[in-house]
Amino acid sequence: MSNHMNTPVVVVKQGAGCLIQILWFVFIGWWLGSFAVVAAYVMFLLIVTIPIGIAILNNIPMIMALRQPDRLVSAYGAMTVPQHNSLLRALWFIFVGWWLAGIALTVGYLLCMTIIGLPLGFVLFDWVPALLTLRRS
Repeated sequence: MSNHMNTPVVVVKQGAGCLIQILWFVFIGWWLGSFAVVAAYVMFLLIVTIPIGIAILNNIPMIMALRQPDRLVSAYGAMTVPQHNSLLRALWFIFVGWWLAGIALTVGYLLCMTIIGLPLGFVLFDWVPALLTLRRS
């Protein structure tokens, strides 16, 4: 039996380059992302469609800035990250996640409206899935 505790892990960045991400955000992402956020929160109001709303918000980094989640790769191939308990994630979403993700989206959106805040705004978009449902990537 081998010990994988000391296996080197590499974070693989995927997706479009920085210039493409900025151009996407300037011409498409800012308005498409706003539409997606509103659509997601409407899905929350309809209760039955909450999973669709969560799926939309989990994809906000891709919708707004063409940012795909990082992939963890070790010498043994792609790694999966263990997730928190489903009940904990559901309670987090109900009591904290929906409004915390809304604040992060608003602040990220406002930061992206400035040239200097654009990188930090993109980072906040990347955090939305974790803030919303404690999803680990």
